[in-house]
Amino acid sequence: MSVNESNPRQLKLLAAVRERGAATVEELAQLLDVTLQTVRRDVQRLAEAGLLARFHGGVRVPGSTTENIAHGQREALNAEGKSRIARAVAGEVPNGCSLILNVGTTAEAIARALLRHSGLRVITNNLNVAGILAANAQCEVIVAGGTVRSRDRAVVGETAVDFMRQFRVDIAVVGCSGIEADGTVRDFDLREVKVAQAILAQGREVWLAADASKFNRLAMVQLAELSRFDRLFTDAPPPAPFPDLLERAQVRCVVAGADATGDPTP
Repeated sequence: MSVNESNPRQLKLLAAVRERGAATVEELAQLLDVTLQTVRRDVQRLAEAGLLARFHGGVRVPGSTTENIAHGQREALNAEGKSRIARAVAGEVPNGCSLILNVGTTAEAIARALLRHSGLRVITNNLNVAGILAANAQCEVIVAGGTVRSRDRAVVGETAVDFMRQFRVDIAVVGCSGIEADGTVRDFDLREVKVAQAILAQGREVWLAADASKFNRLAMVQLAELSRFDRLFTDAPPPAPFPDLLERAQVRCVVAGADATGDPTP
């Protein structure tokens, strides 16, 4: 069974470990009210995805805040949650608008959810997004120039930053690698963050798309404060302290429910 079957229990397990820094298998079984065998199976999958590190009798948060997990692993992790987020975002993107989509597997899921839209003009620094949306004859795709990062086909660098600054769009949609408890939105690659920051400046509305595994996940480079965003799209209710942070920042939080079919579940 692959990581793409990640479920709310596994995301809750991940959040619990991140909150504590480390936990034993017994503690997690009690917290989640499941068997030790179930916890061990979930831990195995999350460790294979690079989101947890195992030690004898328990798990801890991985030590590195400098490098993201592989694109293929990220694509598989919580794929259903990302699909719900994508449908929720697509449900609020009107036909005939302009938008920017940046790099990441959630952005690619959003691109797939936009394939039936018409009259879109999409600017992206993600060659995967461009390839997906090129199949929609009713969508004009504009691709940034710059350095292609081979591991995930992201276009980064100063050329991409300068390219993004030429546009002003209705909606700028970005993803991230982590949202920390101090309200900072973070990622791993400074070059990627520089492009994302340029994208934020070009949107009349700015949306953040982040599945629940991103809460309390550590990453090295600050992209923005939560208050920089108008909306957050996620797939599960944010844990404490994020509801208070979002309210203070006046960010509308859209939680895409399991039955999301284009209309977001508030």
